[in-house]
Amino acid sequence: MRSPLVAAQFLDRIPLPARGTCVVAAPLFHGTRLTQFLISLALGTTNILVGKFDAERVLSLIDEFSATTVVLVPTMLGRILGLGDEVLDRYDTSSVSVMFCAGSALPVCVAESAAERFGPVLYNLYGWSEVGVAAVATPDDLAEAPGTVGRPPATSVVRLYGPGDRPITAPDEPGTIYVGGLLSFKGYSGGGHKKTIDGLLSSGDIGHWDAHGRLFIDGRDDDMIVSGGENVFPGEIEELLYAHPDIAEAAIAPVPDADFGQRLAAYVVRAEGSAIDADAVRHYVKARLARYKVPRDVVFVDALPRSSLGKLLRRELLETPGDGA
Repeated sequence: MRSPLVAAQFLDRIPLPARGTCVVAAPLFHGTRLTQFLISLALGTTNILVGKFDAERVLSLIDEFSATTVVLVPTMLGRILGLGDEVLDRYDTSSVSVMFCAGSALPVCVAESAAERFGPVLYNLYGWSEVGVAAVATPDDLAEAPGTVGRPPATSVVRLYGPGDRPITAPDEPGTIYVGGLLSFKGYSGGGHKKTIDGLLSSGDIGHWDAHGRLFIDGRDDDMIVSGGENVFPGEIEELLYAHPDIAEAAIAPVPDADFGQRLAAYVVRAEGSAIDADAVRHYVKARLARYKVPRDVVFVDALPRSSLGKLLRRELLETPGDGA
């Protein structure tokens, strides 16, 4: 560790309790979870390491050991909430003061449902292995600005740059996110490096600030879909679909199209007991977003392809078997 101030990246924004009990459900091979584990040890906290993830098992561990902290990826949190009130009510989770999420995008509906069920305890981290922590959203941030990833903590610098590497400071203006801090790497062991500006590393994400200095992620620059000359970031449509009560999960991917270059395809996991069809999905999006953001193809699948960290493997969607229209 280069500096003891590295811990400030977490403790500046996440009030991890000392001498508590932490249920670590997320895998330890990822930097964020490993760092949380080490900081917990330094705070005199007992760590309970979960092997294969089981949503109800995590709840039972929280109840059994009166856990003060829980470390999850957003997909895990969504599956815990998806157990429903009947199962959730069996376990006492009132001891939890910090529920920490990182590793992939946190859907707004999951954050809101977590606040309703567990109270104002959810903290969401945005960062990656090459730089460490870029921003943290506190419970207040998530309540006041749904969808935000929060603000940079102490020791982290986040800036946005537009075309021609022009700095962006105005609210609501999108730009590529660049980050620097005590944990920024010096390069890959096999050679190569990410693009840098003013010593800051490119994240590959497009984002914007709001008027209060909170950061929002609009999407990855390589995920942008150009359909009929219109630029579409999948995240906006996916957030909308997640909010539908008959949809458990959703993802948007491009499909080659002779007329438009690319068209939008929605891959949808139905909620338990749901019979929603393709037309209902399209009408739902059409009523709320611009016409060019409506998916022409809707494919119903049993599960979305994800990495062990819960990140969506968007490029594998086209190979996912399902029923479509």
